Amino acid sequence: MHDQVTARVMAVRDDIVTVQLLRDASGEPYAIRKNEVVYLCPARHEGERPRYLQAEVLRVRQGEADVQVFESTRGVAIGDAVRQSGAMLSVTLGPGLLGQVYDGLQNPLEKIAAQEGFFLPRGLQLNGLDTQQHWAFQPRVKVGAKVRAGDLLGDVQEGRFRHQIMVPFGLLGSARVSWIQEGSFTVTTPVVRLQTQSGKEREVTMQQEWPVRIPVSGPLLRNGSSERQYPKQPLLTSIRLIDTFFPVARGGSACIPGPFGAGKTVLQNLISRYSDVDIVVIVACGERAGEVVETITEFPNLPDPHGGSLMDRTVIICNTSSMPVAAREASIYTGITISEYYRQMGYNVLLIADSTSRWAQAMRETSGRLEEIPGEEAFPAYLDSAIRALYERAGVIRTNTGATGSLTLIGTVSPAGGNFEEPVTQSTLRTVKTFLGLSAERAYKRAYPAVDPLISWSRYLMQMTDWYQSHLGADWVDAVKQMQHLLVAGESVQQMMQVTGEEGVTLQDYITYHRALCLDQVYLQQDAFDPVDVSTPLARQKTLFELLQRCLLGEQTFTDKDQARQFYLQLTGLLKNLNYSRQDSPDYGKYLQQIEAMLMPDAIAAVSD
Repeated sequence: MHDQVTARVMAVRDDIVTVQLLRDASGEPYAIRKNEVVYLCPARHEGERPRYLQAEVLRVRQGEADVQVFESTRGVAIGDAVRQSGAMLSVTLGPGLLGQVYDGLQNPLEKIAAQEGFFLPRGLQLNGLDTQQHWAFQPRVKVGAKVRAGDLLGDVQEGRFRHQIMVPFGLLGSARVSWIQEGSFTVTTPVVRLQTQSGKEREVTMQQEWPVRIPVSGPLLRNGSSERQYPKQPLLTSIRLIDTFFPVARGGSACIPGPFGAGKTVLQNLISRYSDVDIVVIVACGERAGEVVETITEFPNLPDPHGGSLMDRTVIICNTSSMPVAAREASIYTGITISEYYRQMGYNVLLIADSTSRWAQAMRETSGRLEEIPGEEAFPAYLDSAIRALYERAGVIRTNTGATGSLTLIGTVSPAGGNFEEPVTQSTLRTVKTFLGLSAERAYKRAYPAVDPLISWSRYLMQMTDWYQSHLGADWVDAVKQMQHLLVAGESVQQMMQVTGEEGVTLQDYITYHRALCLDQVYLQQDAFDPVDVSTPLARQKTLFELLQRCLLGEQTFTDKDQARQFYLQLTGLLKNLNYSRQDSPDYGKYLQQIEAMLMPDAIAAVSD
């Protein structure tokens, strides 16, 4: 932050402050640019510590600028001093990010709580990384090596991950390594010196700053250091409904909209816990503080299926509904920048944004205070492009080292009243390739996950046909479509029965209804609190799915509806018990044997007896 005052406050509207630029020695207004960080300096009472309120420039006019303050503007008055930082809103990238809980501006909340208590003080900015901790730096290049932005210089051990120390992403052109050292250092200690093409020496530490609104991979893709690739394999979540019917590609995008109480939080927590990824970044953007506290307290105590604690590979960005509204927008960009950083090392990263509705609402409030022309439901006219730009930062990247890293972005949407026609949901649906629509009706029936299979969809199922054929069989995609058609047919029969009763449908339609109901209860629903059923590996999903094909698509002859109902009720019970049994347990073999017996030609008569 510059010591010189370059502007003065001239108007305050909630968290939007208009500043008037002062003039320099030449008589011209000081230069300021959009997205630059500035600091407001309210007057303070005697004995009170200085407060510097962080703000971001939203709009620049002739001699004036509108800035968004990330904290309460209480006490800010006309004439207060404004100092410029000369930098855009940025995060600090380096070892020590994993396991941290940050606010939307990358202030470590645990450190704030230790210093200030449980209420966030105004005007407090802390380092995003621990500047006292030492890391064992191991060089991977030698003096004289020619490097470009994003190239590997060395690495340190961060938990169970090799954290790569890379050439700063903003380096232009190439540079030569003129000096490098090995040893244990803090993140602020220079470990490498680079000689740029202009002949200047540049010191490189183990941390670097990066503006959150610019994709990390942007300059690396432009200079040819990295390459964007097409997502070719699914992100395995161990949730049957998602992996089989509505898959999400590794490096793809998905949204989970749903009304209050439909199970978004539980679903996203299980996805983050059991998905086949290396690192998880969770952005709590405007959600209720109670839910976020539950996540923060549970994650350190949950065992990671990959070993250790779940928090060992997780970063949480926390900007709840009780925290400053203005920082909501920044929180998502903070989270996605950290995610891109680890992707550039070749890791598979999952980013869960909960929820993008609160982020969009923050943009709506800011747009209204700027008196911009509103769009639908008063959201800004650029809402659609902002959502697209956010989700487009997901993807698969071939890094400078030749490794392949991915960033999968799953955003939850909280439409008011569960209305999927509102602008945020519709803009998101036009962008993502997997839609997991939660249903209040299914949630009230305690069907978990409460994803409605009749309105949800995934474009990745056809996109990744080659992967499914090579791993699950040539007819896997066709079999999934066949089961989806069964669900649709079963729903049609159920609607008819609500009008006419069981007597108004044919025996074959009644059988179709019970087959669809069995598929729903056995395969689409999963017990989040059962230690076995909570997570189903892909091999077990394949086994169960093929068993259901034989049970539900085979030729069974029933004499009446009572016989059909009894058969499928008994079959559903056995299949559920199978889901609760470990594959290496005697119970699993026992239930499987009973199910096989029910598929014998004379089994139907035995059930009715």
